[in-house]
Amino acid sequence: MKILYHHRIASKDGQYVHVEEIIKAMRELGHEVIVVGPAVAENSEFGSDSGWVDVLKAKLPQWFYEILEFSYSFYAFFKLARAIIKHKPDAIYERCNLFLPAGIWAKKLFKLPLQLEVNSPLYLERKKYSGIALDKLAKWSEAYAWSNADRVLPVTEVLATYIRKEGVDDKKIRIIPNGVDTRVFKPKQPANRAARFQGKLVVGFVGFCREWHKLDEVMKLLAASKRNDLIFLVVGDGPVIKELKVLAGELEFEQHFESTGLVKREDMPHWLDQIDIALQPAVTPWASPLKMIEYLAKGHAIVAPDADNILELLDKENSCLFQEGDMPGMISQIERLIEHKALREHCSAKALATISHLSLSWKGNANKIIDEYTALTKKSYT
Repeated sequence: MKILYHHRIASKDGQYVHVEEIIKAMRELGHEVIVVGPAVAENSEFGSDSGWVDVLKAKLPQWFYEILEFSYSFYAFFKLARAIIKHKPDAIYERCNLFLPAGIWAKKLFKLPLQLEVNSPLYLERKKYSGIALDKLAKWSEAYAWSNADRVLPVTEVLATYIRKEGVDDKKIRIIPNGVDTRVFKPKQPANRAARFQGKLVVGFVGFCREWHKLDEVMKLLAASKRNDLIFLVVGDGPVIKELKVLAGELEFEQHFESTGLVKREDMPHWLDQIDIALQPAVTPWASPLKMIEYLAKGHAIVAPDADNILELLDKENSCLFQEGDMPGMISQIERLIEHKALREHCSAKALATISHLSLSWKGNANKIIDEYTALTKKSYT
């Protein structure tokens, strides 16, 4: 196939990983992908943000910023139209965004099948966390895209329920969780273990750590055990890192605590090889956490909440679950894994099996997307 991939991501962060990996997987399957989106992210280093967008948000009245955001759709539509006329694609694939009906406009004008990837209920998310000035326009733009796409691809069943509530026919919805490149994120490689972690039991957290992750309580548990073989590793950055370093000093735990700061995407497999027990303390209720799937691919013993979206991937066999919001419960599960090697090994084996059982790979996701285009067009693209 020749697929036009449309997105509006201006920062190169976790969400851009999804964009890059799906495009790469489609191309490796032999399909041609033409990308239409902001070049700023494509040309940036991983971890860079759309600083100029944040400046605009801070400087402009919210209603005016949202008008600019919606106005971008007209510019995006002309970019799409030009790309369609030039490349003559068979279909459009779009990553959903608020105030962005451009892909649907192009689909209707050029009569091309369009699949819409949905990673969150953006209207509700933004209304809750940052507020929306143009409420009716924002809600309409999301519902319009969901309703007019030929296929809607939410990343979780939980997210699919939001889409169904907007009246989208269940036959148009296919759930495709995030994936992993198993050639890169191979099962834990003992040869990659750094010398300082050899013979140690490493409890690790990956991501941007905040207060509600309760990593201070994790550190207190590990320090209280008085075990010399325990290490607490935070792979990432966040506002609580300084506090954790101070706490490590107070607990005389400095030699057992390490934080990496922001790491390059290509270095992530190395850092995951240092971890034995992997933490997912909290989760957005509709998300398909990328790091959790990478934990599974590495064969970590995972501690996670029993939220509905988490239970789409984890169970009591491939992880140790605690009641959502029960942080003492999380600490108790970490303690169980520290004390029971057999339990760690059991969870590890089941985690690895989950990747193939649920087909949690980017290549598998790309195949599912192509299957849907085949169904839409009645043509075979394999």
